Amino acid sequence: MRLMNTGTGRFVWVQDPGSTRYAILSHVWSPSGEQSYHQVNALWRDAVTHPRLSSKIRRACRIAREHGYKLLWIDSCCINQASSAELSEAINSMFEWYSKAAICYAYLEDVPYAQSGTISEPLETMLRKSKWHTRGWTLQELVAPRHVLFLTRRWTIIGSKSSMAKLLEDITGVDVAILIGSSTLDSVSVARRMSWASKRETTRVEDEAYSLLGIFGVYMPTIYGEGRNAFVRLQQEIMKTIPDQSIFAWG
Repeated sequence: MRLMNTGTGRFVWVQDPGSTRYAILSHVWSPSGEQSYHQVNALWRDAVTHPRLSSKIRRACRIAREHGYKLLWIDSCCINQASSAELSEAINSMFEWYSKAAICYAYLEDVPYAQSGTISEPLETMLRKSKWHTRGWTLQELVAPRHVLFLTRRWTIIGSKSSMAKLLEDITGVDVAILIGSSTLDSVSVARRMSWASKRETTRVEDEAYSLLGIFGVYMPTIYGEGRNAFVRLQQEIMKTIPDQSIFAWG
């Protein structure tokens, strides 16, 4: 697992994420793209202060650093996506990486402000409309980490997964018991877990399946270009792994 040093912006390779204390970022990618591993790695020396480092990466490092985290994982720049082998390994490991993170920062770029104290009605309306709740990949990023902090566009804290569990259940359909960790994923039927993802979207069709690997605890090679066949393979792997006939009730 490749992590970023929040003080320098340099990358550090960690063999066992379970033995390392790190923060992790969950975010919706910009339509114009995000800075890649190679682009950030080219900013040698103290990349975190480099003027060409994206504001998102710089601010993510800053808030992690302020909270005492020296290492941070961001999917857009901590995976060398030019390597199909590394990308496939990362996709199959991602749920585990989120679950082992000490904290996950969920950055909601389309929520412009937060008020102190209870969540106001305007803020709740913006929260409900955030694109973060509509993306395929962010489902596992909501479920897997034990601790999630939600941040506005200005990187101010809205609340935590536990403090907003009832609201998040209403928005996403994910059971409060799963969100607060009192129940495990394997206690929820396959059909129920599928329903959580039913209204979410991914940019690439294959990611409809790949983003759900961790939700079902299955592993399979990623083959970009296979199209809808990825979801067929996912269902086959689920049937091999989980003795749950509710998968046949899924449309």
